[in-house]
Amino acid sequence: MMPVLRAAFLLALLAAVPAAAQNADFRGDTFAMQGGEAIYKGVCQGCHMADAKGASGAGAYPALANNPRLAGAGYVVAIVMNGHKGMPPFRGHFTDQQIADVVNYVRSHFGNRFKNEVKAADVQALR
Repeated sequence: MMPVLRAAFLLALLAAVPAAAQNADFRGDTFAMQGGEAIYKGVCQGCHMADAKGASGAGAYPALANNPRLAGAGYVVAIVMNGHKGMPPFRGHFTDQQIADVVNYVRSHFGNRFKNEVKAADVQALR
């Protein structure tokens, strides 16, 4: 890929990622106290939408609502920590508790009713 095209491609990728997810460190005490709903609303819904039905446009953002792939808690934790396709990795931005909180929130809302909760220790074990 030519250098100009490569630079344009990288800028387009960054534009698709919400500004909060590009540079922020969400591990502060205030944010950590707010739980999974606040993390979803403050970070995740920028791409996955408020109703978690996803979106398409500059990129494709998968629906989390009524998503059977969320049945595997470890799978969801791995996606949040390591990213996937256009989703950035959040392992360096969230604490183990924050990851557990947002995973539990998504897995128990938006038509999802998965009961087995993720604990911070589960996230730590996957790091």
